[in-house]
Amino acid sequence: MALHNYHTHTQRCNHAEGCEREYVEHAIACGMQTLGFSDHAPYLFTDGYYSVFRMQVDELEDYAETVRALAKEYAKDIRILCGFELEYYPDFHKDTMNFLKKISPDYLILGQHFLGNEQDGIITSHTTGDMALTAYVTQVLAGIATGDFLYIAHPDTAGLQCSEEVLQREFRRLCQGAKRFGIPLEINLLGLRRHRHYPRRSFFEIAAEVGNDVVLGADAHTPQDVFDPASEEIARSWIKDLGLHLIEQIL
Repeated sequence: MALHNYHTHTQRCNHAEGCEREYVEHAIACGMQTLGFSDHAPYLFTDGYYSVFRMQVDELEDYAETVRALAKEYAKDIRILCGFELEYYPDFHKDTMNFLKKISPDYLILGQHFLGNEQDGIITSHTTGDMALTAYVTQVLAGIATGDFLYIAHPDTAGLQCSEEVLQREFRRLCQGAKRFGIPLEINLLGLRRHRHYPRRSFFEIAAEVGNDVVLGADAHTPQDVFDPASEEIARSWIKDLGLHLIEQIL
């Protein structure tokens, strides 16, 4: 089973449970070798906008200090990394990246939860129709073109109520772009364990044809989620059946 997970949230994001130490101790108890924290990064918005589903700006340094102190404390038991999950919002990306570099994160994963941005955009998983999927793929590809991201989290969240022709075309465009930039695609285990509309086997059929690398992401929102054998078994069956190339340890 998976010994390395890079998609982990904590209570700091306001929609997950548990502190960093609880996640670490559960991962060690399950025999894991790498635990990467990737809580929702603070974003530097304008006009006093307050995001309710991510870490706040004034938590940045405490988050980094906490994770890195745990990495030292548990160095003999597990490898701990300090990262973030981040959207690509073109108007705010440069300033936010400069802000995050204050703590030199180990990695960023791209989780595109909104089209445009969350101040005036649409939640990606709520979008419907052909135009929304095209806009989503274009924004994700622009995000990975920055070179700032390690992999794409839940790449197949968009695409509800699309025509089959556009679904195939746009998901293939996303997969081809990720392949071109050498960016793996995540099979999201949270979606499997909560029976969401993603991950979609049909998306990963396209990824297999294109030749994309894939990673498993627990997308943990409770300490128990970091080790998710039931959902992982489903994901691994897809990988085997489709002939996908799985990267077990990406960092």
